[in-house]
Amino acid sequence: MRKFASLFSGIALLALPAASIAADRFDGSWQTKITCPAKGNTDGFTWNMESVIQNSNLRAERGTAGEPGYFLLEGKVNGDGSAKLTGNGIVKDRKYAKGVFVHKGSEYTWDVKAQFKDVDGTGLRNEGLGIVGRPCTFEFTRESSTPAPAAAPAQ
Repeated sequence: MRKFASLFSGIALLALPAASIAADRFDGSWQTKITCPAKGNTDGFTWNMESVIQNSNLRAERGTAGEPGYFLLEGKVNGDGSAKLTGNGIVKDRKYAKGVFVHKGSEYTWDVKAQFKDVDGTGLRNEGLGIVGRPCTFEFTRESSTPAPAAAPAQ
C-alpha cells in the first residue's frame, strides 16, 4: 500500500507542470468583438476591444474607468477553454440601453458564458428573463503575434 501511495504521489507531481502549461495555453493578446442587435426601441451596436489573457485571466477594457461608456470584461479561462466572464459598464447613451430607470451614468453587469479554442472563441451574454435583455454575442480571435500552443502528440 505504501509503494502504491508513493507511486501515485510521484505521478501526481509529474502531472502538475503539464496541468499548469495547459491552463495557460490561452495566454496572449486577443481581439474581442461584442455585437448586440437592436431590440424594440433600443439601437444595436458592435464593439471591438483588445483583450489580454494572462495567467488564464482575461481582461478587456473600453473607455475611461468611472466615466459613461466605460466597460470592463474579466474572468478566468479554464484549461478546457470554458470561461465565465463578467462585464461591468456605465451607460453612455440611453438609445443603446433598455429599461425604465436606465439613464446616462447607470451601471450595469453582464454575465457571459464563453468557450475558447487555440486561436478563437465565442461567447453569449446571459439574457436573464429575456424581457429586457438581448442576445449579445462575443467573438474572440487570438492575435497573430501570439503563437498558438503546439498540438499534443498522438499516443
